[in-house]
Amino acid sequence: MTGAADTKAPSADAAENALPQNGSRELTYLEAISDALREEMRADETVICLGEDIGAFGGAFKVTDGFFEEFGAARVSDMPLAENAIIGAAVGAATEGLKPVCEMQFADFIACGFDQLVNVAAKLHYRQGLAVPMVVRLPSGGGFSGGPFHSQNPEAWFLQSPGLKVVAPATAADAKGLLTSAIRDPNPVCFLEHKGLYRNVRDEVPVGEHTVPLGKARVARSGSDASVIAYGSSVHLALRAVDELGEDVEVIDLRSLCPLDTDAILASARKTSKVLVAHEATRSCGVGAEVAALIAAEAFEDLDAPIGRLTAADVPIPFSPPLEQAILPQLDDMKEALSELLSY
Repeated sequence: MTGAADTKAPSADAAENALPQNGSRELTYLEAISDALREEMRADETVICLGEDIGAFGGAFKVTDGFFEEFGAARVSDMPLAENAIIGAAVGAATEGLKPVCEMQFADFIACGFDQLVNVAAKLHYRQGLAVPMVVRLPSGGGFSGGPFHSQNPEAWFLQSPGLKVVAPATAADAKGLLTSAIRDPNPVCFLEHKGLYRNVRDEVPVGEHTVPLGKARVARSGSDASVIAYGSSVHLALRAVDELGEDVEVIDLRSLCPLDTDAILASARKTSKVLVAHEATRSCGVGAEVAALIAAEAFEDLDAPIGRLTAADVPIPFSPPLEQAILPQLDDMKEALSELLSY
């Protein structure tokens, strides 16, 4: 990736196939994020947290609950209501040897810190050879009537900025593993965490050190008749739809949006010959567009049907629950899109 610093991490195969040495326990998606952050802070004194109300209050969603008491004000810093100051302070701290993890209360608010992120953090390694090991946690997504200022999926904003890495876990185990890898990575990483998954997704999470390599997708469900390529909340929507339809459909969880696992995408497309690209973000210039373009360019002759797309409508997300459901992908929408693809 242009502008990225070298990453010293375990090989993808080693990280993917390693068994947890200390067993596992069932955690929610939110608890897994908190677990990863707490373990990294205990293991590495250079890891610090910056954000609004993350101290004594424990964060808007309680990810940092108890952190202030354990690590103190020097490492868990309540910041002013100024996202540009939070990101700017993190950039400075990262270039001086710290590993800041910034919490945006809602992903939407990163717009206020956009300049510091895309014009400073993303460019420093290319321009000056400086590593910027920082993570920006971005609680994203709709489905809870939060309205247009608290429900966006802004991942496409960052994909246009070389030097940033972007990840979006769908499971609790991946939330822990990807956050650990993001904190250890020498580049700035945008960590998309879907709010609808916080307490609604629960799975087995390795106890102790657990990493998932950035840039490697996973096969969430193997199949041969069609492929759904998704990330975040849409992975669960796809799995439910496939189960209810009873079809032999493969579901690919991208996990990492930049770098993108092009090999996994193309392998699945060539295997099943029918592809549906799905995500909750709007359609225009998004991740799905890049995936569809990749398949069309590299695997066109392997396809038996046009590439399908299931995304949110290109409108602001409304407060009204019925209107919000109408513009965001729902289970019935996924089932209908899959049925049309399979019958082509």
